[in-house]
Amino acid sequence: MSAPQSVAGSALGVFTQAELLTLQHQQQIMAQRSHQSGAPADRGRGTSRQSQPSSRAVSAASSQSIPGRIMLDPHSLQALHAHLENVMRTIQRRIEELEDATEQSVRNSSGRAGTSIQNADKEIARMRRIMQDIDTLEEEFEKIKRIRDKIKAIRNNVDQLSEKLDRSRPSGHGAGGARRR
Repeated sequence: MSAPQSVAGSALGVFTQAELLTLQHQQQIMAQRSHQSGAPADRGRGTSRQSQPSSRAVSAASSQSIPGRIMLDPHSLQALHAHLENVMRTIQRRIEELEDATEQSVRNSSGRAGTSIQNADKEIARMRRIMQDIDTLEEEFEKIKRIRDKIKAIRNNVDQLSEKLDRSRPSGHGAGGARRR
């Protein structure tokens, strides 16, 4: 093989320790879902230049996944990017639900404050918990967003390198040109 299929996340130098832990956790979730369903829910961009469906690459990547390592083939990176997009959408929906609950809590608190201090205190405590949940989710959202953006950049670099390799192969001198690193 001319290039490694995976690399240690820390070797890339673009992730913080917390981001690496989150990325590893998300890769495990993605691999488990792939194994449970037999194929990923989102096939990404379709077929590659070699007409290999991305679901095969993702299945292979998940079966070959090594904890702490990031698969560098374009299909695995595309699947990981799509998975992180879904996670971000889920977090965003939950933030919106919590914001709506906060607004409702504030309305409920102000409407009953005059008649029931006890109920108002409960709603205020609930609102504080909701606000904490929103803060936590917003931090998680930003962390996932940073990871997703870094994965996208890595995927683009891999795609560019793959294209360079594809262009260099026809111009190489026989089999020796394809083995260069």
